[in-house]
Amino acid sequence: MALKAVHVSDVPNLDQVPEKPSLALYSTRFSQGVEIGRTSFKPSNFLVVGHRGNGMNLLQSSDRRMKAVKENSILSFNSAANYPIDFIEFDVQVTKDDCPIIFHDNFILTQENGTIYERRVTELTVAEFLSYGPQKEESVTGKPLLRKTKDGKIVSWTVETDDSVCTLKEAFEKVNASIGFNIELKFDDHIVYEQDYLVRVLQAILHVISEHAKGRPIIFSSFQPDAALLVKKLQTAYPVFFLTNGGTEIYYDVRRNSLEEATKLCLEGGLEGIVSEVKGIFRNPGAVNKIKGSKLSLMTYGKLNNVPEAVYMQHLMGIDGVIVDLVQEITEAVSNLVKKPEEVEDEILLEGEEKVQNRPQFSQRELSFLLKLIPELIQ
Repeated sequence: MALKAVHVSDVPNLDQVPEKPSLALYSTRFSQGVEIGRTSFKPSNFLVVGHRGNGMNLLQSSDRRMKAVKENSILSFNSAANYPIDFIEFDVQVTKDDCPIIFHDNFILTQENGTIYERRVTELTVAEFLSYGPQKEESVTGKPLLRKTKDGKIVSWTVETDDSVCTLKEAFEKVNASIGFNIELKFDDHIVYEQDYLVRVLQAILHVISEHAKGRPIIFSSFQPDAALLVKKLQTAYPVFFLTNGGTEIYYDVRRNSLEEATKLCLEGGLEGIVSEVKGIFRNPGAVNKIKGSKLSLMTYGKLNNVPEAVYMQHLMGIDGVIVDLVQEITEAVSNLVKKPEEVEDEILLEGEEKVQNRPQFSQRELSFLLKLIPELIQ
């Protein structure tokens, strides 16, 4: 696709999206509320977000938890909702007949008569997309679903509890209404997109949201800088975060290559925050104060977020939330480690019983030392 300059001032607003979405369906986990506005997103507590629902699938992993439930499915989303999480994160693409669907990979694979077929997801119709994998009607057999691993190996997409692929509309209709949606606007890193195409895709997504959100908390995020800027221009109801590797990988688009560039993009485009690979934060902990000082929210993703101690360190650093795969383990750890001051004060000790402190205690000097040590440890 040819490159065209993106002038967000030339893009009209999508009038159907409400200016002030209702917060009526927030659950008790949102009892303190979150400020969703045009210039700020201030979580009242440390957020835990389920990655692709109850966690991504790593089919080559020996860890059964990474193959327990089909990622990016209604079953995975509702499984995550059984735990005290705040949002689920999932990937949205748009089919060639303008239907927003939930799927991470750029290509979808199947096998027929011993031959493997690969098709780009965005070149399918929604009916073709839904024909892959388990079907909602038991009498119908779907196409076998395969997956290409990062090292190029093609494997059967086999998990312990399978489920159908789904559309964004179905997620709004079938997922526990108390859970917020972190909608990643998914685009191929290897394609330069025309502005007209981006606008068409984003408007298709926003149309579904305007029809079906019904007050559900929503955050947009994207690695695609122009898509992030455009979705901020097309609507003002929901916060937009820029996804970045935080300098851990290098791309042709310099806006993707550092936390400094991410901060600059957010400030110039009026975005609410950054979601960084956690290694990018640990390698450059000094960036946290600069980001927070710019009145931007900061969240992270990555494998280290499945380690409770790494999550707790981020809480101490002032990070607003983490996207995790091990939802049960990390929500339990956060409940134990990250308590509000009033909750700590309310703890009453029984007579003769010693208080058990679950949270690590660091002096300011020790914390400063840890922040200097961590970048060296993860190089």
